[in-house]
Amino acid sequence: MQVYLVGGAVRDELLGRAVTERDWVVVGATPEEMLRSGYRAVGREFPVFLHPETKEEYALARLERKTAPGYRGFAIEFSPEVSLEQDLQRRDLTINAMARAADGSLIDPYGGRGDLDRRQLRHVSPAFVEDPVRVLRVARFAARFAELGFELAPATRALMKTMVANGEIAALVPERVWREMDRALAEATPQAFFDTLEDCGALRVLLPELEWGAQGRRALGAATRLSGEAEVRFASLLAGCTLPDIQRLCERLRVPNSYRDLVLLCARLAQPLCAALRLDATELLDLLDSADALRRPQRFEKLLLVGAARAVSPQALALLRAAAAAAAAVALDAQRLRELEGPAIAAALRAARVQRLLELQREPRRS
Repeated sequence: MQVYLVGGAVRDELLGRAVTERDWVVVGATPEEMLRSGYRAVGREFPVFLHPETKEEYALARLERKTAPGYRGFAIEFSPEVSLEQDLQRRDLTINAMARAADGSLIDPYGGRGDLDRRQLRHVSPAFVEDPVRVLRVARFAARFAELGFELAPATRALMKTMVANGEIAALVPERVWREMDRALAEATPQAFFDTLEDCGALRVLLPELEWGAQGRRALGAATRLSGEAEVRFASLLAGCTLPDIQRLCERLRVPNSYRDLVLLCARLAQPLCAALRLDATELLDLLDSADALRRPQRFEKLLLVGAARAVSPQALALLRAAAAAAAAVALDAQRLRELEGPAIAAALRAARVQRLLELQREPRRS
């Protein structure tokens, strides 16, 4: 039995990046041998085991054979006779198809080290076309490594276009599209994910509701500089989309509620946010209420970050932050509360908040 460190841990070590997780491939072993050694089986479709102490994943070397269309159309074959090179050959990119042996030596049968040096994303073998998920993964790696100067190899780009043309890409289920998209939004240059999909023709197939152009690219780039939160970046990405298209996209991809709620809120309040400096005190409080700013201040801050990414003026954003803080600080004194009951309390509190916002608007604004 031989154990090798594989994939992203080897790649990131060679790039001088922090290694956040480690995956291992075991050659020459059977599931029974792994269990006898204390490993715990966790894989459903193929044998994956957790190390008894580190809890890191150890997978038996395996082969994949295409049996049907789509990303699930594979038969998994594993046995002690499967070699490390055969296991690495089924991977997507050469930079992910390297391994380290127990003695520290690098095993690189497909030229991943050279592609790291050339800053190139290149497929391992022609079998790349068999799995449409690889189109999404390549786009995600483009988003991760664009800042390092990585580019897609021309031959890999051609294969991705072929996968779109032959309809293979259409076999991807919405949940998988969302999973890769969500992960890409957290990368260093998420714009590269959508640029890569657009370049190969997959974007209009996978995300037909998305209006990806100068406006969306600019807003996503600004959001990336402002925030590391994927929710903020997602809401900024859809800056050029209509409300019905946003609703359709969120429903089709089963976007999590927190993402959906923020992007829909941003779409509904886009114009009032831009007009904040022209609103009177009552309208300003109505805007805060529409955003639920006083009860959900953290989400309101995300709304303002999206507003900044969508070019709402800094003065308007400063006013909105100050208005939310001022309105939240308003309270009725005990004597006033004793004099009122029921709806009268809410009316009095609203009147007090409007008065406070009126005072705020009269204060000199800092440039």
